[in-house]
Amino acid sequence: MTALADFAITHKWPPRNPDAIQLYSLATPNGVKVSIMLEECGLPYDAHLVDFATSDQMSPEFLSLNPNNKIPAILDPNGPGGKPLALFESGAILVYLAEKAGKFLPDANRYEVIQWLMFQMGGLGPMFGQLGFFHTFAGKEIEDPRPKERYRAEAERLLKVLEGRLEGRDWVAGDYSIADMAIAPWLRTLRDFYKAGDITGYDTLKNVPAYLEQFLSRPAVQRGLLVPGRG
Repeated sequence: MTALADFAITHKWPPRNPDAIQLYSLATPNGVKVSIMLEECGLPYDAHLVDFATSDQMSPEFLSLNPNNKIPAILDPNGPGGKPLALFESGAILVYLAEKAGKFLPDANRYEVIQWLMFQMGGLGPMFGQLGFFHTFAGKEIEDPRPKERYRAEAERLLKVLEGRLEGRDWVAGDYSIADMAIAPWLRTLRDFYKAGDITGYDTLKNVPAYLEQFLSRPAVQRGLLVPGRG
């Protein structure tokens, strides 16, 4: 039977609890989706910091788990059939954990939840991330205004879609779900880290800011936002 020691990533980041889910992550909006989900579910896990400052994500050990060199990734010693499961891509991890725990992906509206999860994966995250590059990071030095405006306008459009969806709703797809755990961290990043609330119309919205505050008030969310720490 395959053991955790057979996975090269465990040589760089040794498990503290070999029976727990091993999380390899950083506290980015994509990373905290999974730590929040683990906190909400109460599943035991070990959190390992993948430090971009030292290019941990490019190490052979990390690439052996995720060849796409992105966080987060997990290694579940008790996967399907009792065998270890290695998994990357935050959306896929959220679906897997929801099915494992039997929480936050109800049968009654499973595909409604998944469609809003995909809304984040294919739209909100990539567009907000590109806007952050052109508004906050190296891209702001580019004189041509068109790249930034493209992503600013698309971020504004997506926020309006979400604003409309949240009219009369507390959460995007019925009860609180993995879709909310995917969407809300990106709203927080847009507002607080990219400082792009004013240029995207976020500050003029009603439902989206209230939704984010409701999300941030959850104790499991507050814990998950701090994972992984720096030791």
